[in-house]
Amino acid sequence: MILGAIVIVVVGVLVINYFRGLETGTTLPTGETTEGSTRIRDGQTFHVVEAGDTLWTVAEKYYDSGYNWVDIASVNELTNPGQIDVDQELLIPDVESKQPTVSVSAFSGELEPISGATYTVVQGDSLWNIAVRAYGDGYRWVDLVQENELANPNLIHAGNMLVLPR
Repeated sequence: MILGAIVIVVVGVLVINYFRGLETGTTLPTGETTEGSTRIRDGQTFHVVEAGDTLWTVAEKYYDSGYNWVDIASVNELTNPGQIDVDQELLIPDVESKQPTVSVSAFSGELEPISGATYTVVQGDSLWNIAVRAYGDGYRWVDLVQENELANPNLIHAGNMLVLPR
């Protein structure tokens, strides 16, 4: 009877230590390591989606560039990259960090750079082209939307005066 009690105590201690190891992010018995939302298994990095994650924020975490969200979506064969679920595991591919490739020089022959604090929209303008001319980065069109509190960023009219945050 004493031997049975000792066996139960030893098994209990082993079970408790096992679950403590899972909580602290140490090496798991499967050869998997974990740190926060990152898991490494078989030499590959996986991200476990947490509440509030988007592919852009996940890409920023691993590549210091949100533009790599396309690589993550592609390798995980996501049919709707705009929807990822909490606790979903995403394989993080081993690729180079992407940087914006659009610059003012790409349009130097066609459009003049914008240097002022405001800009009056002309026929044929888009927020993308305005951002390229003002900042050298078309992805900064979001800054224009936020600064000018545009309800519909797809709809701007000739004659509109936009404030250009600097």
